[in-house]
Amino acid sequence: MSRMLTSILMIGSIGYFAFRYRYRLINVLLGSSWIRRLTVGSIMSFPGVKRKMMQSVFGGPSDW
Repeated sequence: MSRMLTSILMIGSIGYFAFRYRYRLINVLLGSSWIRRLTVGSIMSFPGVKRKMMQSVFGGPSDW
């Protein structure tokens, strides 16, 4: 019981600090060029995201 409670508290604490410092964590992670390239490539592989991004960058008919 004690071990399970300790695990729950540790996971909760890590989640709290990750949420609190989420922008700092994102800046650290995306500071590396290969991680940034991998992240952007993964996000742009979703058809809906890519279509919306291309419409906002290059213009065109909006279907919002």
